[in-house]
Amino acid sequence: MDQSRTPVLDALAAYHEAGQTPFTPPGHKQGRGADPRVRAVLGEAVFRSDVLATSGLDDRTSSQGIIEEAQALMAEAVGADHAFFSTCGSSLSVKSAMLSVAGPHEELVVGRDAHKSVVSGLILSGIRPVWVDPQWDADRHLAHPPSAAAFERALTEHPDARGALVTTPTPYGTCSDLAAIAEVCHRHGVPLVVDEAWGAHLPFHPDLPTWAMDAGADVCVTSVHKMGSGLEQSSVFHLQGDLVAPEVLKSREDLLGTTSPSVLVYAALDGWRRQMVEHGKSLYDDALLLADRVRGRISRIDGLHVHDRADFCGPGKASDLDPLQIIIDISAWQVTGYRAADWLRRNHRVNLHVSDHRRISAQLTHADDDRTADILLAALSDLARHAPRLRTGQPVYLPSPGELRLEQAALPRDAFFGRTEQVPWERARGRIAAEMLTPYPPGIPAALPGERLTTDVLRYLRTGVEAGMVVPDAVDTSMTTVRVLCDEG
Repeated sequence: MDQSRTPVLDALAAYHEAGQTPFTPPGHKQGRGADPRVRAVLGEAVFRSDVLATSGLDDRTSSQGIIEEAQALMAEAVGADHAFFSTCGSSLSVKSAMLSVAGPHEELVVGRDAHKSVVSGLILSGIRPVWVDPQWDADRHLAHPPSAAAFERALTEHPDARGALVTTPTPYGTCSDLAAIAEVCHRHGVPLVVDEAWGAHLPFHPDLPTWAMDAGADVCVTSVHKMGSGLEQSSVFHLQGDLVAPEVLKSREDLLGTTSPSVLVYAALDGWRRQMVEHGKSLYDDALLLADRVRGRISRIDGLHVHDRADFCGPGKASDLDPLQIIIDISAWQVTGYRAADWLRRNHRVNLHVSDHRRISAQLTHADDDRTADILLAALSDLARHAPRLRTGQPVYLPSPGELRLEQAALPRDAFFGRTEQVPWERARGRIAAEMLTPYPPGIPAALPGERLTTDVLRYLRTGVEAGMVVPDAVDTSMTTVRVLCDEG
């Protein structure tokens, strides 16, 4: 195919040139009805290009096949058999992928470090999860993706499982041995779904970790807005092989997706694919060199340790690391990442990616350059000078990896939709959670519906919130009370 083509962008340009007059949604009619104060902030072009996909970008019957051609170009660009665009983010795409593999009360093997969107999929579908533990770094209190051996054990013990799902890269940039996991799954005759939301850029440079399709995965979900040039909510899920039928995957997306997709999101996806095919290698040559320089300069700031492959990769750890995720340990300062991130935004207008009880992180992409790197480095240097003032004396209680692992006592769906009550957190020990309790970011639930709560996990969350952790999906975000299933009887 001609990878210089951009069907969506070309059709949008043709729409403008033809002088079309819409008597359809959107009601702002290309911005004419929008409040001028809104246009002043968002820009005229946003409204002008916000048109319908059918009876707008294409005709009533979609006879031009514009979106289909753009998806076929994307699939060819990354070496997949099929690609499907989503304007509802990878939170929807991963649910579509799960539902294409398993149905209500069927088993799906899932890494327990899955994003909350995966748990939402379990709740909506009634799929029964078979959890696979991540590889825990007990010294650093960090989870890396599960091993292939762990998936082997789970599939052997659960021969009726319909497939497996793994999250890689993690928000910390650590990657699993996908080729080995795919080999395990295919030997058991089941498909592998990869939540690769943080890896949309991986197909476009040989020095980045291996991407899911090259490793043999069957379905791969990517968030182009995370590491690519897509707009927020832009996602693509890719398919190869014959273990998942493309019409099944498409029908699951139709079931969950919007009937009013954003042409703006489609157009940005289309343009990003062309940009990566034509310039991705050179853009990531520059980005990787910049990341290496930034890592070295941060490491020279007193009290900061930048995690590298030596820390995160090896036996019992991750298989690979995306060097564009700059993970910085600040524990030598005795300051939480929450406090440090808040201080940097307030004092330097610098917004970081993940912050936790002892780390902060900065995500670099092909869009960064020496100017943005210098801003980050100046802010971190100033943070080092102010670190003693940010100590609170409020340590986060950190259970051991074993203490963080909860018993799955009920199906996530049954617990979420069951009869519930709100109880003080001190009285929630032994009760079954009826809500997700998710430190965000990165969005991996510490407790999920159907798990039996323990004092260790409750103390971790409660002390975390007191120290600055955010648990946005809890009914009571202060974590002074917890939603649990009513006791039987």
